[in-house]
Amino acid sequence: MLLTDFWNDLSWDGIAKEGGVKLKNGKKPEKLIKRIIEMSLGEKDIVLDYFLGSGTTAAVAHKLGCQYIGIEQLDYRENDSVVRLQNVIDGDQSGISKIINWQGGGTLVYCELMEWNERFVQNILNASNKDILQNIWKEMQDKAHLSYRLDLRQFNVNANNFADLSLEDQKCFLMEALDKNTLYVNLSEIGDETYGVSEEDKRLNREFYGL
Repeated sequence: MLLTDFWNDLSWDGIAKEGGVKLKNGKKPEKLIKRIIEMSLGEKDIVLDYFLGSGTTAAVAHKLGCQYIGIEQLDYRENDSVVRLQNVIDGDQSGISKIINWQGGGTLVYCELMEWNERFVQNILNASNKDILQNIWKEMQDKAHLSYRLDLRQFNVNANNFADLSLEDQKCFLMEALDKNTLYVNLSEIGDETYGVSEEDKRLNREFYGL
């Protein structure tokens, strides 16, 4: 068959559960990713997917014996890419597995960004009353990176006005008070004792980035 730029030979039927994980919208067939990788990857190239989703690209790269890096911000829990890759290592037989006689094997390294302001974001969102928010605000003043737009002294002068706000409005204010550029600890800051980065994590980062 002559391959054109219109690939109507690849079926999307039955792909919802490929890899043992579910994704209702946006999931790609493993056969499609296999074709793209085989057409474009050169010797010693690394597959990068910085919107990993359910992990189709990484799963296919793993089965094909390619090095890969996947990045994802959302947590899909039982449908997470890490779950899928573990299924692949254990010998998952969906997708392209039977075509390439995949029998399982291999390893992966899974890392998470070290949270800083992000943990305050989650605490604010989960707060169920104003007393909890007040305690969060106290800790924020001591440990969080606050927005340069916030005049802390002026805020404290008008603290009573803040106390009169509804719970949701207080949450909105505290969210805006955070510097969104420091949701996670930057690589350049891992030596700062403030963040308590372990020596093992420092070593891993140096090896990963070739520092």
